[in-house]
Amino acid sequence: MTGLLQLDGITKSYGSRLVLDGIRFDVAPGRLTGFVGGNGAGKTTTMRIILGVLSADGGTVSLGGTALTTADRQRFGYMPEERGLYPKMKVLEQVVYLARLHGFGKADATTRATALLEELGLGERLDDTIESLSLGNQQRAQIAAALVHDPQVLILDEPFSGLDPLAVEVVAGVLQARAAQGAAILFSSHQLDVVERLCDDLIIIAGGTIRASGSRDELRAQHSTDRYRLVTGGDAGWLRGEPGVAVVDFEGGTALFDVDAPATAQRVLRTALQHGDVSSFAPQQPSLAQIFKEVIQ
Repeated sequence: MTGLLQLDGITKSYGSRLVLDGIRFDVAPGRLTGFVGGNGAGKTTTMRIILGVLSADGGTVSLGGTALTTADRQRFGYMPEERGLYPKMKVLEQVVYLARLHGFGKADATTRATALLEELGLGERLDDTIESLSLGNQQRAQIAAALVHDPQVLILDEPFSGLDPLAVEVVAGVLQARAAQGAAILFSSHQLDVVERLCDDLIIIAGGTIRASGSRDELRAQHSTDRYRLVTGGDAGWLRGEPGVAVVDFEGGTALFDVDAPATAQRVLRTALQHGDVSSFAPQQPSLAQIFKEVIQ
């Protein structure tokens, strides 16, 4: 899929240390793209190059196939990992101010900011100062600041950091709604379970290079193994004696196992049916955490 935002061959060094080496990926409109990697992998540097905060040593960043300009970046929304709001300003006042910097009149800016803050669960905190909010609510306000001008491209660095599970759901819903309206969204996170559930596409970076990229389903298919889960009404201990089967986990009538060939899986199913009822028999797709571990090694 051709992306709205395209990076091609981005390199960046600090002195003799190469921190980005030929970074290449797309961020498609209407989709949430998860950007994951360990500390120092190059995520924040890549995001800052997209935003023009840092300059690349080589490669290009383009929007819709043409070189990215300063005017294009006015249509971007950015949430840095480190909070950047004015602590003494009131929540609504802060977000209205940022909307006005993007050219909205006072009334329109106030309407937009109020609706967005309410959507993010801050409707009762509009007149509170930023510094008086909990860290999680400060994070929500920071997200509102990035979204208030309806950006075409949204770049979020650790948007779920410090959020409790309920707040994660609220923010996830807001981002999904923006993607449904056509925004291209790139977000980094160390919370792989959230990324796995939320993202449409995934980019894994390690050591300044892209180790894997593609849709969530494509990556699961590429890194899948011949692993199956069997749930029976009885004891599945007989699996341990089956040729071509390596039992990974076993408890009562539930077993997780690898096979040496698809034919072995079918034989196991036939044998299971001979032993009694089979509630479930299905191949198991790898989790994002498993894929991540595999590709960065």
